[in-house]
Amino acid sequence: MQALQQILTLARASYGKTTAIAVLLLTASPLAIAHNPLTGTVHERAAGGLSALVLLAAWFVYGRGSFVIRPSVGSAVTCHSAFLLCVVTVLGPLDDLAGTSTAAHMLQHMLMIAVIAPLWVLGRPLPQLHAGGARYLAAIWRPLLRLASRPMPAAFVHGAVIWFWHMPSFYMLAVQQPWWHTIEHALFLSTAGVFWWSVLRASTVNSPDAAMALLFTLMHTGFLGALLTFSPEPVYHEARSLADQQLAGLIMWVAGAIPYLVAAGWVLRRWYLRQAG
Repeated sequence: MQALQQILTLARASYGKTTAIAVLLLTASPLAIAHNPLTGTVHERAAGGLSALVLLAAWFVYGRGSFVIRPSVGSAVTCHSAFLLCVVTVLGPLDDLAGTSTAAHMLQHMLMIAVIAPLWVLGRPLPQLHAGGARYLAAIWRPLLRLASRPMPAAFVHGAVIWFWHMPSFYMLAVQQPWWHTIEHALFLSTAGVFWWSVLRASTVNSPDAAMALLFTLMHTGFLGALLTFSPEPVYHEARSLADQQLAGLIMWVAGAIPYLVAAGWVLRRWYLRQAG
């Protein structure tokens, strides 16, 4: 209840009563509270509670910083939408389904790396986070920003994380161990954030590299999705349905390709217009 009140306070401060009502409906719905940090085993409660605490703390810092540096309406809507979607993805029923369904697990992964992360980047939250208190964590995020200035290295790091956690042994480790699942989520979100920052905020000089990084990510994630789709047997566990795994492959291969294709077209168009101008 206290966490819900904090969310409502932030929403009301940023948008007003209309958005606060929308946040209430989302956070009070079964979708948002299905994965309750207060239920489950000791490790599940601890991992879920830590995830909730980190998300709420980041949201609070952003909301606090918004009083100091007012974001545009579009940026604020984008950032708060990303926070809401992240809460639902990490703490909602999708996280429970991921324990038994490869398709649900893949959908959760793709929401993190191809929807939530780029939304955060498009929302340009750094001024508000810095003003809200994140400047005290500069030792952590400054090296990440340096990596974000180089699209291809950022794509390599992000790609390595994706393939690592989709190897059968490490995939099942994350499914069976709540703490490793939390670490997996943190690595997906952090490396995806750096990757999308490197391509969507690329300078004119780095625009060709940004497009290349997007196409590289499109190809290797598509290849991984194709492997899952055309595998003659379950890759991760013999008890898991082959049809469910094939659906997971299609989610990564087909649906997951859309954000990368759209972003690559946008980057190339922006680069062309700057060159022509």
